[in-house]
Amino acid sequence: MGAYFKETNHMKNLLLGTALGLPLALTFTSVAMAEVGVSPTVWGVRTDKLEYRMGDEENSFAWGFAAWTGNDELRLVWKSEGAKIEGGDFEEMDNQIRLQKPITDFFDGFVGVAASTPDGAPERYHGAFGVTGLAPQWFEVEAALYVSEYPYIGAEVEYEALLTNRLTLTPSFEVTLPLADDPEREIAAGGGSFELGLRLSYDLIGRNVSPYFGVNYERAFGGTADILRDHGHEVDELTGVVGINFMF
Repeated sequence: MGAYFKETNHMKNLLLGTALGLPLALTFTSVAMAEVGVSPTVWGVRTDKLEYRMGDEENSFAWGFAAWTGNDELRLVWKSEGAKIEGGDFEEMDNQIRLQKPITDFFDGFVGVAASTPDGAPERYHGAFGVTGLAPQWFEVEAALYVSEYPYIGAEVEYEALLTNRLTLTPSFEVTLPLADDPEREIAAGGGSFELGLRLSYDLIGRNVSPYFGVNYERAFGGTADILRDHGHEVDELTGVVGINFMF
């Protein structure tokens, strides 16, 4: 899906600016927080996926990571997800900057801004309001409302099942539910998309470096799937994945 996006120089410049500018923003915010008496005590980066995807018709590179700075009371978080077709376009490019604060022992609330800027499609910017944390049985969950002219709801669930001291099996589920039609992006209200993943990882250096392999399945549904079919696009895709995750 999304193979019809066209690569642009603007997208390359935006990606480069994001990669260079946001780490600097995290650093300056850390200093500013210290000056107002909120002493940053931690910073970190964690990838949820950094992988090569192999499909029937095309291969792609995909990533998902979060970088943060702050303390137990307040964090500034940069979250990024995307995918690039091998030798082709950025079919997905989503970035968020948000402030995150604990609201219970296991959940943080967050507010921020989100940008969706894939190649060849109109850019979309949203206000983001949501929660993230650990549900009972240690499921990692996140749910958010993205507010703009084209609002939508996004949710993610992930579970890490320890098979041995080093082997971890991680099923994951993501869903996006549009609340308004977005014809330029071939999206219908109430008809979104979901993504299922299953990855087996091996902790090579503690939990800091973990190569993995697995499968990933994406599908559009409802009115969005109907629009894609009408335009001659596939509504689902199954890929094998191989990658490596980092945490530091």
